[in-house]
Amino acid sequence: MVNTDGEGAGAGGGDPMCVDESAAVVAELGADQCEGARLQDSGAAVSIEGAREGEVPVSHPGGGMRVRGATVEEAENEEAPTVQGSKEGAEELLLKVVYSEEEAYKLYCDYGHRTGFSVRKGKQSYFTGTKRIRTKDYFCSKEGLKEAEKLTDENFNDPHTRTNCRAMVRFRANSQGEWRVIRLVSDHNHNLVRPEERHLLRSAKSLIAGRSCSAADAVLYGGYQLGGAPSQMAASTSVANNAETQRQDLLPGFSGITRTSAVGTGELQSIVSHLKSRANVDGMFYWDVQLDRAGRMSNFFWRDGRSRMDYDCFGDVVVFDSTYRLNKQNYIVAPFVGVNHHWQTTMYGCALLADDSMASFTWLFKSFLEAMGNRQPRSIFTNQDQVMSNAIEEVFPNTCHRIAHWHIQKNAASRLGALNASKAFNKMFTKCMQGCDSEAEFEGTWAAMLREFKLQDNKWLSKLYKLKQKWCGALNKCTFDGGVENEPQCDSLSNIFTCIVDKSTSLSTMVAAVDKLTEDWREKEFDEDVRCCQRPLSCIIKHSDILNHAAKVYTHRIYKLFETYFLDGCGATKFKALPCEDSDTYRFEMTMQGRGSRVCTVHLNMSTMQLTCSCSQFETMGLLCPHTLKALSIKNVGKIPEIYILKRWTRDAKQWVFNPKQYESSFQECMDDEAGYCNHAMRYAYDLVMKSEGQEELRRSLWQALESGEKELEKYLENATQYPQSYAT
Repeated sequence: MVNTDGEGAGAGGGDPMCVDESAAVVAELGADQCEGARLQDSGAAVSIEGAREGEVPVSHPGGGMRVRGATVEEAENEEAPTVQGSKEGAEELLLKVVYSEEEAYKLYCDYGHRTGFSVRKGKQSYFTGTKRIRTKDYFCSKEGLKEAEKLTDENFNDPHTRTNCRAMVRFRANSQGEWRVIRLVSDHNHNLVRPEERHLLRSAKSLIAGRSCSAADAVLYGGYQLGGAPSQMAASTSVANNAETQRQDLLPGFSGITRTSAVGTGELQSIVSHLKSRANVDGMFYWDVQLDRAGRMSNFFWRDGRSRMDYDCFGDVVVFDSTYRLNKQNYIVAPFVGVNHHWQTTMYGCALLADDSMASFTWLFKSFLEAMGNRQPRSIFTNQDQVMSNAIEEVFPNTCHRIAHWHIQKNAASRLGALNASKAFNKMFTKCMQGCDSEAEFEGTWAAMLREFKLQDNKWLSKLYKLKQKWCGALNKCTFDGGVENEPQCDSLSNIFTCIVDKSTSLSTMVAAVDKLTEDWREKEFDEDVRCCQRPLSCIIKHSDILNHAAKVYTHRIYKLFETYFLDGCGATKFKALPCEDSDTYRFEMTMQGRGSRVCTVHLNMSTMQLTCSCSQFETMGLLCPHTLKALSIKNVGKIPEIYILKRWTRDAKQWVFNPKQYESSFQECMDDEAGYCNHAMRYAYDLVMKSEGQEELRRSLWQALESGEKELEKYLENATQYPQSYAT
C-alpha cells in the first residue's frame, strides 16, 4: 500500500516499490502523453522518465548511467539522475547531498533565486508502511493552470499567473537518509525575474529563514542572524561559552526561565549584554544607557541599523508613546514609531525608562537625536504630558509637537464618565479635534459643545483647551502629519504594545518582544514590496491617464487612497470657475456633495503647474485632495505634477536616499567634510549590504564591486606614494 499526504496522491512505494498503478497509467496514456502524467502522478513520472524526448542521462557521482525504457524497479534502484533542458546550474544540484526535506527545499529555492523563479512544494511518496518520505517534488511557482483563468499576453508573465510551466526537481531519499536529485527539468515557458529583483521572490523568505537562527533565537535576537557560533558572540559579551548559558545570561526572562520579582543588577546587565551582542552583529546598531546619581543603570535606548535607514526615508513624522508601563518593575516602555511608504507602522527605536522625569525625557530625546544624525522630525505625536512637552521644546525646537487624538480620547473616557456614551457629544468633540475647517469654526463648535452639555466648569476640558494648538486640526493645517491621525492608521498606532505588555512581563522579555515585533512589521513591509513589484494594480477607471500614472508611481495602499480622493473629486464635487488677473492662473470654488455647504478654493497655474487648496490636504498628508484633482480634470491634465508626488509614498521611496550624489550640493558638502563623508559612506554601504543579503548572486556582485574598488584605491595610493604631489606639480 502507498501512504499519501493532503497535497495529492503520490504513487511511490517502499523498497521494492509498488508499481501496478504506475504501469497502468503508462499503458493508458501512452508515451506521447507522458508529460501531462508527470503533473498528475509523481510516481508515474518516475516510470516514464526514460520515454521523454529531450531527456539526457547524466552520470551521478555515486552510480552508473540512466538506461532508456527501464522498468520502475530498475529506475528506483539506479543512482543516475535525468536532466531535461538547460544544463546551467544543474551540476551543482546533482552533486549536492542533503539530509532532510527542509534542506532539499532550501537547496532548490537557492537554485530558483539564482535562476529567477519562485518555488512551490509538490507531491511526495513514502516508503511502504511508513511515514518516511521516499521521493519529493518541487515545482516552479507557475506550474499548472488555475481554474477559469485565461492566459493572455498581458498576464502571462505576472508572477501570480499559472502558465503550466514544467520546470521541476525530484529528490529521492535512501535508507541512510541521504536526499539526492534524481530528476531535473530546467526550462521555463515564461520570463524569469531580473537579477536586481530576485530578492523579492516569494520563496526568498523561506531561504532567508533557513539561514537564520532557530525560532527561539528569532525571538531572542529579534530575527537577526548572528553570523557565528554562540561561543563567538559570547566572547564579546563576557558570558559563558555555551548556548544555553548565554541565552540565560542575555535574557533571563525569556523562554520559561525564572523571572526576577524586581529589577536587579543582573537583569540590567543582561540587557546591556544583549545590546552589545546586537552591536557586534549590526555595524550600525546604536544603544545608550543613562546612569543615576548612584552610578546604577536606569534608562536604556536602542535602535538597529535598519531603523536608521527607515528614519532617513520616513522620519518626517514620529509617534512617541510613553503610556506602556511594566507593573512588575514600574519601568516605562517607550517606542519611537512612524509610518512607511505602505502606510504601515515602522520602528525607529525603543526606550526603557525608570521614571517620567524631565531629566529622563531630555536624556532620551537627545540620545534619539544623536542616533538619527541630529535630524529633527517635522512633527512628533505624544500623549498629554507637560513634563515631556517641556523636554521636546528643549531638544526639538524646530519640531511641531502634537498631542495624539487617540490619547485625548482615552483620557476622555476616564475624565468625562457617562458623557462618553452620548453620540451627540462625541460627534461635536470629534469635530473639534479634526473636523473644523478654520479656527473660527473650531471656536464656535467648542463653545456650543460646552453650552449644550454644561461643561464650562470642567477642569480637564479647560486645561485641554489651553493646549488646543497641539491637537486641533484646524490650527495645524500646514503641518505634515503623514496621516497618522486618520483611520485605520490611528487604531494601529494607538495599540502598539498592547499585545506584549502585561503585569508579569520582565524587562529582558520586553526587549526580546520589541525586537520580535519589529521583525514582524518588517516582514509585512517586505510582503507589500513584493506585491508592488510583482502584481500590477488594476485602476477602477481603466483608461484614466492620471489614475494609471498614480498606479505606476505610488505603492498599492497609497494608490487606493489616491483613487478614493480622485473619485470623490471627479464624481461628487461641484465647481464654479472664478476670474483671475493672471491668464495662466485659474480659480475654482469646490463644493463636495453630501458634505454640507463647505466651499474650498483651488488655484491652478497652468504654466508652473502649481496647485493650492484651502483644505491644505497636500500640506498635511502629502497627497492631492479631491478638490485639486477635480481642477486637474477640468483642465484635462493627465499626469500628477511632479512637485506633488511625495517620494515617501512612492514605490521608489528607499531608492537613492543614502547616496548624496543625487543632490550636488549635499554631495559636495559630503566630500568636503571628513565626518560627513564617513557618515554618508557608511549608510550608503549599509543600505547596499541590506539589499543584497537575501540572495547569493547579489552578495557576490556586491563583493566583486568592493574588491574592484579596493584595487582602484590601492593603485591610487601606490601612485601617490611614488609620485608625491610636490613633485607632480
